[in-house]
Amino acid sequence: MTEANENYVDGEWVPSETGETAAVYDPANPSEVVGEYQQSSAADAADAVAAAAAAKDEWADTPGPERGAILREAGKILDDRKEELTDLLVAEEGKARPEAAGEVQRAIDIFYYFATKASDLGGTVKASSGRNTNLYTREKPVGVAALITPWNYPIAIPAWKLAPALAAGNAVVIKPASIAPGVVVEIAKALGEAGLPDGVFNVVTGPGSEVGSEFIESDGTDAVSFTGSSHVGEMVYDQATDAGKRVQTEMGGKNPTLIAASADPAEAAEIVATGGFGTTGQSCTACSRALVHEDVYDAFVDALVAEAESIDVGPGDDHEMGPQVSADELESTLEYIDIAQSEGATLAAGGGTPDGDAVADGHFVEPTVFTDVDHDMRIAQEEVFGPVVAVVKVSDFEEGLELANDVDYGLSASIVTDDHTEANRFVDEVESGVVKVNEKTTGLELHVPFGGVKRSSSETWREQGDEGLEFYTIEQTVYDNY
Repeated sequence: MTEANENYVDGEWVPSETGETAAVYDPANPSEVVGEYQQSSAADAADAVAAAAAAKDEWADTPGPERGAILREAGKILDDRKEELTDLLVAEEGKARPEAAGEVQRAIDIFYYFATKASDLGGTVKASSGRNTNLYTREKPVGVAALITPWNYPIAIPAWKLAPALAAGNAVVIKPASIAPGVVVEIAKALGEAGLPDGVFNVVTGPGSEVGSEFIESDGTDAVSFTGSSHVGEMVYDQATDAGKRVQTEMGGKNPTLIAASADPAEAAEIVATGGFGTTGQSCTACSRALVHEDVYDAFVDALVAEAESIDVGPGDDHEMGPQVSADELESTLEYIDIAQSEGATLAAGGGTPDGDAVADGHFVEPTVFTDVDHDMRIAQEEVFGPVVAVVKVSDFEEGLELANDVDYGLSASIVTDDHTEANRFVDEVESGVVKVNEKTTGLELHVPFGGVKRSSSETWREQGDEGLEFYTIEQTVYDNY
């Protein structure tokens, strides 16, 4: 019997008042239990908020360099445990090992980055229009930040929310995704060992309807940051704003790559395959639409099919592409594959579950390519969240740009072209928070802002970089007449 992981509240590991736990299973081998976690209630969440509220003032008064030193030490502890964190991430979420190791390293880098930024927080000095007056600003923490994080990047996304919140002097409560909460529990252990005061960081696992709702609606929280699906995120936004909270949501995408007539088809296919099939397509920035100029369409399709068919699918420990995270996610992807075929798209590669003993029991799906896709088909309009790429033929750059924008989402977009004018026009006119030229849609630098437009984001505050700190601070202006 696996020993149940407990909640982390006020510096203590405590069970839920419900007395209930839930198992997390290995998506590559769903009969294997990876861990047991608390099925917490609203009362458990309220206890965590109370602990954070009690701790926030002392943490806010802690000098920035001292806060940074604790973040830096936590990053070092995570770095020392990188291998075991990678093992846990592969087991709980199913990522291929190189992808899991890269994500763990990303979280470590984020802690180091914001450890340094904690020393930069201060404000600005301005010239006063009056005599004998000092005029300046101060950056003050918001108070208690509530974080609700997804399963697809279960350590990187919590890190890029948590580290700036702590660096800015906020106390934090977090509800990690129930499918893969283990790495957030490990972050809590690292921060505790690094010397973070009790109550400043609190972890409560369990259903969003209980834990998440309490975090959002509680009088004790001041800001809510959410990453997840657009459907849930829009409900979170409404709930948080109705409760008078500062709110930040980053949500889904239907990300295009426009393949221009000047593109090398093989190079473009590699870019699309990496962006569309990496992380099993379970990324909000994954490429799910290839908008391909008719002059290179056939050669591109041949190259993309070859890329898809070359991918080694199996358990993440020793294969190139791992499973989908759950039976529900696999079922959803297979349903979209059926819908695409029923609407008239041509299945050019994949489309089913792979054969073999290694993949017999897990939530595996083949990298899938559809051609002859009309842009009004559901496969070209709705987020699939699996390794499925819809290829749409376009007659020219203008049509490709128009279709790139003809969706409800606007998270990431890319263009593959040798024409600098086309590249610049795409950057200027595409409706997307992240734009890339001759690169895959996935992959983000940690020191620049990240966020989307339209249904991909609340379009309030961006995450990461300097902008990532802005959400967690309030500017105070001081007039000091001496």
